[in-house]
Amino acid sequence: MISLTPDTPEKSTNGSIIYNKWTQLILAMTGMIMIANLQYAWTLFVPELQKGFNASRAAVQLAFSLFIALESWGQPIAGFFIDQYSPRLLLTIASFMVGIGWTAMGLVKTLNGLYIAYSLAGIGAAFIYSGAVAAGVRWFEPSRRGLASGLVSAAFGSGAALFIPFIASALKNQGYKMAFVSTGISQSILIIVAAQLMRVPSKKDSGAGKSAGTQQHQFTTVEMFKTLHFWLIYIMFLFIVTGGMVVTAQTKPFGQDAGIPANIIVLAATINTIANGAGRIFWGIVSDKLGRYQTMFLAFTLNGLAMALVPYLGKNPFMFVFLFAMIMFTWGELYALFPAVNADIFGTKYAATNYGFMYSAKGVGGIIGSFVAALVAQLSGWSPVFFTGALMSILAGCGALVLLRMPKPVPPDKKVTI
Repeated sequence: MISLTPDTPEKSTNGSIIYNKWTQLILAMTGMIMIANLQYAWTLFVPELQKGFNASRAAVQLAFSLFIALESWGQPIAGFFIDQYSPRLLLTIASFMVGIGWTAMGLVKTLNGLYIAYSLAGIGAAFIYSGAVAAGVRWFEPSRRGLASGLVSAAFGSGAALFIPFIASALKNQGYKMAFVSTGISQSILIIVAAQLMRVPSKKDSGAGKSAGTQQHQFTTVEMFKTLHFWLIYIMFLFIVTGGMVVTAQTKPFGQDAGIPANIIVLAATINTIANGAGRIFWGIVSDKLGRYQTMFLAFTLNGLAMALVPYLGKNPFMFVFLFAMIMFTWGELYALFPAVNADIFGTKYAATNYGFMYSAKGVGGIIGSFVAALVAQLSGWSPVFFTGALMSILAGCGALVLLRMPKPVPPDKKVTI
């Protein structure tokens, strides 16, 4: 019987394979891989859905905007339940939502049906993502938190690489309907299996409070909201996430407008997911050595420079692949660095809830990067889209330098009153 109560044991479970931190990390990564194509393979479906529904690009991309909004804005709610209750029941329910939603996208007859189905998958993905990220930061000590977050988020960033060749083949030979149905069923089954083994660590096994031998204050969400740090981090997240959402949603549409051959676009989409995941691991490891904020500044600035070059060089097939891969390599690490920063500053006890509110910025970025970007490109071309994204990335990098110089927030019970 699946319990709703937390799975936290009363004593250390270091001898158990299930409660081993690396086992839990692998399970978290499995869940992430199974929801990866919901976001990163979407670009391949856009032209086919336009034909199937006889709809404009912006109308089809609205479905992606809804998915991103619910997958991100659902994170605070998902995080609250993940922090309070058993991940097994929640992730099992979420796996059915993902499977039914993604599968139904191949069966619906109207755009409204597409919107509803993709939204359902987005809500399920919110719970899976939240539970997986929480596992990464809870089970590992601060010195390895960047690596753990990087591996978990890399599974989401690169997991679609396993599906893209299959999806591209199915789209060509069987149509988008079969591509949705087959992947929807298979990924749901694997998430269900992983969910049954997910656990939360005991206090002794947890990575919380192990830094420098001191007990870190565990900020509640309300306490976090009262800090300037949170709002600066939120703005940084919003700025850097928007550019990546443009590439995620618009790789194929931009490539078609630029005259890039179809096989090169598929290659770029595949390499994008690999670069996305590799960047999360690479920059996560770098942040454990160099520092979170220094790493953010370096990666986000490089991201902005790559985006600014797309309107000038992106029509060349080689540069199209290279620049988009570079953007994803220097963008995806935000999903490794921000969870680690969240845990470093605000603690791990409420990590899922607190990071959920940070992650909600992705919903706004998703709307801008898909629906709004498609409209702007339709009216004014792609240059304003990529130049705006470049500026936002560079500003996010500058924000990291500001955050570096800010002292850590003082817990409410330690504030000096006069």
